[in-house]
Amino acid sequence: MSQKQYKAIFFDWDGTAVISRKAPVDDAVAVMKPLLAKGIKLVVVSGTTYENIAGGRLHEYFTPEELTHLWLGLGRGAYNYRYHEDGSPYIWKHCIPGKEEMLAIHDTAYAIHRILLEQYGYPTDVVFSRPNYCKIDLMVDNNRGDQLFFQSSELDQVKQTLETHNFHGGLLGLVKLADETAAEFGVKAASTTDAKYLEVGVSSKSDNVNTILTQLMEEDAIAPEDCAYWGDEYIGLDDGLFGSDSYMKTPLTGDGDFFDVSEAAGARPDKVQVLGGGVEKFLEFLRSQV
Repeated sequence: MSQKQYKAIFFDWDGTAVISRKAPVDDAVAVMKPLLAKGIKLVVVSGTTYENIAGGRLHEYFTPEELTHLWLGLGRGAYNYRYHEDGSPYIWKHCIPGKEEMLAIHDTAYAIHRILLEQYGYPTDVVFSRPNYCKIDLMVDNNRGDQLFFQSSELDQVKQTLETHNFHGGLLGLVKLADETAAEFGVKAASTTDAKYLEVGVSSKSDNVNTILTQLMEEDAIAPEDCAYWGDEYIGLDDGLFGSDSYMKTPLTGDGDFFDVSEAAGARPDKVQVLGGGVEKFLEFLRSQV
């Protein structure tokens, strides 16, 4: 791995910076603090909400000055956070659908649930409470517990279950089904999956990184090649379909450097360097940047 010094570091939270959402954050914040003090931009990019990042208390670990360099892109594109002068967080920009569009997303998710059950006998559960998407549980008997990020064993399980129910399109076929069904309801979907969940909405991590990088380019003259993107869910799930962190790689961010700390074997998008090592490898990288 290069010892290049970066001006901005984008990274996933659970599975990359911490073991799980409920795990202690002390090691992560201890190395984030000197980087923020140096003026390095740190950007947490996660599908979860602010309340699930350090128990909603991440800002309490840093001074108001340090917080001027900390950004969060959360909720699959839904929320982008910055901090007030007193250190309190606020939603700087958001991507929340209006009521009618959200209802159309709900209709889409239920229609997919019905298609899978009616045509394939495939049971799913649908979570309707997210602000900008619905998540369809493809593995209703599998409870992740505290490990809410991708588990490599899930990929083979869900593919086998789909085949058992005579759905032969794989995960890529499910994403296509989601996008096509959404179009019938007038929704231009950005459907994604992590094997356990099929997520149907209008935004993704791509929206988070594009929104924040655009602002960093304007405010701080940070170029795309000045940025690193770290995650543990870049792995290929199907032909041309990759995990949630792959959505940090966009036409805008593509000149940056991309790193995967997952130990899982499998394909990755072009330019993603597979390092393994989990959380400790990422924290080691942060220490090298101090």
